[in-house]
Amino acid sequence: MARSLKKGPFIDDHLRVKVAGMNARNEKKVIKTWSRRSTILPDMIGHTIAVHNGRKFIPVYVTEQMIGHKLGEFAPTRTFKGHAVKAALERAAGVAGAPGAPAAGAAPAGGGAPAAPKG
Repeated sequence: MARSLKKGPFIDDHLRVKVAGMNARNEKKVIKTWSRRSTILPDMIGHTIAVHNGRKFIPVYVTEQMIGHKLGEFAPTRTFKGHAVKAALERAAGVAGAPGAPAAGAAPAGGGAPAAPKG
């Protein structure tokens, strides 16, 4: 559920102070933060914020299109290594080219309409 508009976007105070201080001094240094829940504000545009993902800090360069999103959206916490089913199908397709293997477009064994009774 979205946050109430009268409250405004949430940003941790310590992060807000760091960004405001860097804007006042006209600095562009990397800001380290664990605050994945903070919303990106227009004041943050052009800064690089290192967001912790549970293991390491991921540098996130803030652009105009990121306003309104959370910092955690740009620092994934899980490593995607592919779908197991897709890997199995690719292995099977590699074997399908071998002699004696079923054709690539052939229906799987045991599938389809039931066989007519013999007799």
